[in-house]
Amino acid sequence: MKRILIVNADDFGRSFGINRGVARAHEHGVVTSASLMVRYPASARAAAYARQRPSLSLGLHVDLGEWSLADGKWQAIYERHPVEQEVESQLQAFRSLVGVDPTHLDSHQHAHRHEPLRSQLVELAAELSVPLRDLNPHVRYLGSFYGQDSQGKPLRSTINVEGLLRLIDELPEGVTELGCHPGDATALVSRYVEERSIEVETLCDPRVRAAIADGQIELCTFPEALSWPA
Repeated sequence: MKRILIVNADDFGRSFGINRGVARAHEHGVVTSASLMVRYPASARAAAYARQRPSLSLGLHVDLGEWSLADGKWQAIYERHPVEQEVESQLQAFRSLVGVDPTHLDSHQHAHRHEPLRSQLVELAAELSVPLRDLNPHVRYLGSFYGQDSQGKPLRSTINVEGLLRLIDELPEGVTELGCHPGDATALVSRYVEERSIEVETLCDPRVRAAIADGQIELCTFPEALSWPA
């Protein structure tokens, strides 16, 4: 069985700086897919970019809120309710911006791993016949290319070139989605800022593409990966 890799950039559309980082990592690096946040002003430009780039598959990054660690406790920065109406509204916004259905589903800060969002997106993924991150038997999700630990402390060795090369070398057979968060984080209010620029440089490093080619790994979009013969 082949090793097939989708490199998916989260948070597309959240800011113009993130848009720039995702575009660079797609055009000059190994990003093949992105997940769109539709509730931000930069989402329209992100969608316009993707409409001109069939080589970039575009999914919906459902955004029900963001939580940040402060004094050892997770606190909500913002939340969006009610869940069912918000999911439907964001799906309709995606369709309006992009002109087609999403190629995959996931969520900001993996909120869909838990209820009440989990059951909503499981149902929606079945309705659209698209993969839902972590909950599709044909696509393994790899989230370890991330520059912080669970307490928000820096883990730069996981997002440098050597760290990514290790992940590529260890890829199993079948389809793997590698999550990433590239961006030019200018003016972005987030606990994950400097790491985004480091990710861009790593994803664009020629050694990464060379390792993918040397490992005979197929670099694909979501639709391409799921149509590939076993």
